[in-house]
Amino acid sequence: MKLTGNTILITGGTSGIGRALAEAFHDRGNRVIVTGRRQALLDQISAARPGLTALRFDLDDASATPHFATQLREDFPELNVLIANAGISRTEDMRADSWNTEAAEAIVQTNILGVLRTAAALLPLIKGKTDAAFLATSSALAFVPRADFPTYCASKAFLHSWLQSLRHQLRHVPVEVLELSPPYVRTGLTGADQLDDPRAMPLDDYVAEVFRLLKAGDTPRGEILLHRDLARRWAERDGNYDNLFDAMNPAG
Repeated sequence: MKLTGNTILITGGTSGIGRALAEAFHDRGNRVIVTGRRQALLDQISAARPGLTALRFDLDDASATPHFATQLREDFPELNVLIANAGISRTEDMRADSWNTEAAEAIVQTNILGVLRTAAALLPLIKGKTDAAFLATSSALAFVPRADFPTYCASKAFLHSWLQSLRHQLRHVPVEVLELSPPYVRTGLTGADQLDDPRAMPLDDYVAEVFRLLKAGDTPRGEILLHRDLARRWAERDGNYDNLFDAMNPAG
């Protein structure tokens, strides 16, 4: 993927990994458009980053997607990179009598249907563009799940599989399909505690490593995966799945 001179759209770009990527790409001379649902955050990032465009767009509103695509086609005809980053995460206790599917449905709506709608509406805008690329944010938890985040992990496993199929179908179309698979990073994805958790990778360090891998072209199978997460990526192949699952999900 080319790292400069692009016009890039990042969904979920007002916080966490999305915002860090937006700022890093902006620093490298790209024209960057971020989307989000919270107008206050959109206003904040616009004020902090003159030249970076922030647009309100709710991925959960299926009726809004075609109109948004039309707006992008008219206002940003040079758009050539899409980063489907928006996502949510929630714990679920399926042991509880009160457990229901509310959290799971919200996760599927954003993490799966949001990506599919983004791809369906916006891929046609970048096909045929120079250095076109489509990225989606999956997770290293796609390979070995945290059992207390069952639907979140399953949504990322879905994206991992779906992106492989998309990459294969577009093999003769000049659109690079990449999968971003972050480890546990210091963001607010699961709440305020994650922002300060010493076990989590500092966000700036993670983004720097992503750009190092992209610059080096170190994205085998289209996967942007840190070397420290390769054990999880190949856990089943290497016969380590049970040990890793038990380590991540203590029985006590």
